[in-house]
Amino acid sequence: MQNISFENTQNAFEYKSDKGLKRADFLFSSMGHPWLVKIGTKITPWAIRSGIPVKGIIRNTIFSQFVGGETLEQTASVVKKLGEYHVQVILDYGVEGGEKGDPVFDHACDEFIRVIQYASTQPNIPFMSVKVTGFARFDLLAKLDQSVGGHEGSLMKRYNKALDALSEEEKKEWQRVQDRMLRICNTASEKNVGVLVDAEDSWIQDPVDVITILMMEQFNKGKVVVYNTLQLYRTDRLQFLRDSLEAAQMRNFVLGSKLVRGAYMEKERKRALEQSYPSPIHPDKEATDRDYNEGINICVENIDRTALIVASHNEYSNLYTTELLKERGLPLNHPHIHFSQLYGMSDNITFNLAKAGCSVSKYLPFGPIGDVVPYLMRRAEENTSMSGQTGRELALIRKERKRRGI
Repeated sequence: MQNISFENTQNAFEYKSDKGLKRADFLFSSMGHPWLVKIGTKITPWAIRSGIPVKGIIRNTIFSQFVGGETLEQTASVVKKLGEYHVQVILDYGVEGGEKGDPVFDHACDEFIRVIQYASTQPNIPFMSVKVTGFARFDLLAKLDQSVGGHEGSLMKRYNKALDALSEEEKKEWQRVQDRMLRICNTASEKNVGVLVDAEDSWIQDPVDVITILMMEQFNKGKVVVYNTLQLYRTDRLQFLRDSLEAAQMRNFVLGSKLVRGAYMEKERKRALEQSYPSPIHPDKEATDRDYNEGINICVENIDRTALIVASHNEYSNLYTTELLKERGLPLNHPHIHFSQLYGMSDNITFNLAKAGCSVSKYLPFGPIGDVVPYLMRRAEENTSMSGQTGRELALIRKERKRRGI
């Protein structure tokens, strides 16, 4: 096995033209100015809603950096380009949650199924992602979560008790949510496409965990179809991973685990403060990193019972996973190990892992500009720190520009 280096910018940016590299330089430089991002994230959604003609500017800048296209078909050229460098794709239909009603939720379900059917015709798209809030009412999930809450007894026992708190109409509504999830997972199983269930806010996560585990129990026997997403910046997720693994062993299914650090830290802490309950988020990055890497260790130790997706932009966590595999004499492309980074970020990790023979993908959102604006605003906000991700991205881009002499 060759040593993996994330400093190799020739591998990292080989897929980018000189023009594309310069555009990425400009974009990350712009996002390195917090004041500019603050203005942009406030004005952009308003401008879209008001019909101000800004879509062309968005399309040629932040959209083209982080999104695969406005339609499923438009992603084809990006998928093809990534495939040339042995990088796969996780397709994400960029629908966000809200109080939308059954017709819209049914449409979202149909769209998720269309994504699965499309992915099954492509050699380079093994996964797609779904958000339960894309086809379930937020307040219904919150009510279920509140009723499930607490720590006495197993999650499933608390869930069964929580159902009694729903009205007859809400029980029917929840059944429709489960039916949509069943349709999605059943199609995915038939088409051999993995379904990655996104993590949600902590106050609606319990019912999402329940419905995902129920789908795993049904479909993750003999192969892995369904994956749950665990946010390791939460103080309780490492224990939840252990509990999920125990459930998988007891019920004889393979646990699909996509490990992320987390995306809603400020929102979570603010709500906990406002409502006077203990923050569910670790107090510092070190604690999050410790839990994340221990989560990787648990999954690799139980590789026969767990399929792991290391969805991380942290260079150490990715290298740590490859080292664990080497220590156990396991191949870097083990069928139960996959790596993934967001499209438009951390190319030094993605393409160098692919070069080393790892199974690796880009998470590729698509959808109309108006629909994916919330996703784009999160990408802009998380890239404002010049001492963090943006600084690293810029340093690598400029190193490659220097190597190319452009």
